[in-house]
Amino acid sequence: MSGPLAGMKVLELAQIMAGPTCGMLLADLGADVVKVERVPGGDDTRSYSRPAVAGESAAFMAMNRNKRGVGLNLKLPAAQDALRRMVSRADVLIENYRKGTMERLGLGYAALKLLHPGLIYCSISGYGRTGPYADKGGFDLIAQGMSGLMAITGEPGGAPVKSGSPVCDINAGILGALGIVSAYVHRLRTGAGQLVDTSLYEAGIQQTYWHSAIYFATGAAPGPSGSAHTLSAPYQAFRAADGWLNIGGANQSNWERVARVLGSPEWIADPRFRTNADRMTNLSDLTSLMHARLKSRPVRDWIAALEAAGVPCGPINSIADMVADPQTAARAMVVELEHPRAGRTRALGLPIKLSASPGSVARSAPLLGQHTREVLAEYGFAAAEIDALYASGAAA
Repeated sequence: MSGPLAGMKVLELAQIMAGPTCGMLLADLGADVVKVERVPGGDDTRSYSRPAVAGESAAFMAMNRNKRGVGLNLKLPAAQDALRRMVSRADVLIENYRKGTMERLGLGYAALKLLHPGLIYCSISGYGRTGPYADKGGFDLIAQGMSGLMAITGEPGGAPVKSGSPVCDINAGILGALGIVSAYVHRLRTGAGQLVDTSLYEAGIQQTYWHSAIYFATGAAPGPSGSAHTLSAPYQAFRAADGWLNIGGANQSNWERVARVLGSPEWIADPRFRTNADRMTNLSDLTSLMHARLKSRPVRDWIAALEAAGVPCGPINSIADMVADPQTAARAMVVELEHPRAGRTRALGLPIKLSASPGSVARSAPLLGQHTREVLAEYGFAAAEIDALYASGAAA
């Protein structure tokens, strides 16, 4: 692997979304990420078979590209010992199990730190390793609700709505990767490893910056506002004659451009809309007037007119539209990979571009245990030792 993290050795004992997101980002940036899966079965995402490509879970392939795969039955002492030997040569371990699971296996941070003081141990859990909820399991849906996200998502007066994306899972993985890289810099300076501890709950709370600021300032908890911004207007989705578009008239100059493009320059001096504060106070009147005007022409025409005037705007793409967008291609955000069973597949690219040491997406997701022998040999196991692990059922 090439990239800024080339040479970093990572053991990923994680499944489904948050931990694998963390490992995938490190792998895309050059780390040698070895996904250690339980046998039999492997990562739960392997069973998400709708949709599948040639019998391979599309969900699993999406989250585990650029990794090598090892299968260990960590219920067996021989597999636990094998993992400890691997840890002694690794830089990072990632896990997203419920608190206490790794400890019961003798593989918690306190035990592994004694074995390898320089180890960076990343724990991604539902609520973090401290506090009254530390022992609870975590799920994205529950974290979105408890963090306040579902209270501010959706249309006013509607039922609670979660984000269409598992934002707590994905953001927790990003936070974990940032924590690991930060701890790695610290280790390069001092030689000391440390525990990186983040959670789905905190990952959701982090997404409420604007809304929490409103609550801290006013004492009133904001509710959902649809696609509208909580602090500026007009900044939301509007219906045109043949569909929807987003218009970002969030500052005064852009608002004035919007009014002129929509053929209503008198709105600029209207006391209801003169300042951003006025527009927020009278948001219902403003959006009603804008919707009435925008319904007269198709999305493409309005985008052309608004862009010509310098107003930030854009269509509301489906996933298919996004994949076909030329900007997606220009930024290499869809890549092709060759999978040993599924054949030629597509995946999302790396959203971080580095000018001097770019990362890459070069390897498809592994089959269960695809690289067990190869990796164990690299970690110092003799052929006879590897054969014994297979014979005992500790490895696959």
